[in-house]
Amino acid sequence: MTPDLSTTNTLLGLLAILSVLEAFALIALIVGGLLFYRRFSQALAGIEERHIAPVSSRVNAILDDVKGVSATVRAASDATDSGVRRGLAWLLSVFRHSSQP
Repeated sequence: MTPDLSTTNTLLGLLAILSVLEAFALIALIVGGLLFYRRFSQALAGIEERHIAPVSSRVNAILDDVKGVSATVRAASDATDSGVRRGLAWLLSVFRHSSQP
């Protein structure tokens, strides 16, 4: 007497078909993810080109202007500082000479 394996064979066939469908679904997800990644990268590069690069160049220009202004202020401050020191030294020498008998 041989056992009837038709039910087992049917279940194994269904499992094999489901495994193939799962493999196709996994491949489709991987391909879809790669396409999404490519489109996202292109969109990000476009955003960077249209928005970030001009803002970056403007910020660099502003920083160059600030650097120039701070150099001018520093030079003026040094000149003013030395002038004030000379003026105070002269004033002190005048007071010293006038207070000596």
